Amino acid sequence: SNGNRPSVLSGLSLHIPAGETAAIVGATGAGKSTVIKLLLRFYDVKSGHVCLDGHDIRTLKLADLRGAIGLVSQDVFLFHGTVRENIIYGTFNATDEQIVRAAKIAEAHDFITNLPQGYDTIVGERGQKLSGGQRQRLSIARAVLKDPPVLILDEATSSVDNETEAAIQRSMERIAVGRTTIVIAHRLSTVRNADKIFVLDRGRLVEQGRHEELIAANGIYASLWRVQTGERVVSGRS
Repeated sequence: SNGNRPSVLSGLSLHIPAGETAAIVGATGAGKSTVIKLLLRFYDVKSGHVCLDGHDIRTLKLADLRGAIGLVSQDVFLFHGTVRENIIYGTFNATDEQIVRAAKIAEAHDFITNLPQGYDTIVGERGQKLSGGQRQRLSIARAVLKDPPVLILDEATSSVDNETEAAIQRSMERIAVGRTTIVIAHRLSTVRNADKIFVLDRGRLVEQGRHEELIAANGIYASLWRVQTGERVVSGRS
């Protein structure tokens, strides 16, 4: 629980080994995004603790904590500046070569070069001149450039078309290698290859395991998978 708010999470214990990709899934209101807010210390837990590399995050300087975490969110923060300025936000000493490399990994380079002034194109207030998928790919490029040990992808593939989702998925898989990655997604297809999937329901951890294990368990995850894909789930296989 946290502060004076009602308990959003209760009796929750998650362990994510360094370098692995973990997914947190569940219906709307299950508490998925709350986990991320606690990790970034948007607010603190009232009971229990959150640790990063064995250290209680409340003992770390806030700037150091957030400097170690790259966040790719569906609510991308872009300011009224150029594409280049938005990508290097937080990594201001980046070279043009590093910026282009980050954009290519994020599969953003092609659409950027097709903009009127390329990397010098003004994106507008909150990036209004770009589509949702384009804004998210700039957010991924920014995270690539930051090169953090921990990467959080918070529902970043909601409200984009299938082709854009596939591009974002490819870029995320590339930058997840060798770093701890936490994925929160509505679409289970984006997390089926995670090392471990945590299933939340009303603030509690109700299932955990790999995709195949959770399908075989035929519980909440299997039910969500069946609804989203239309596949009939049979215990032991899908």
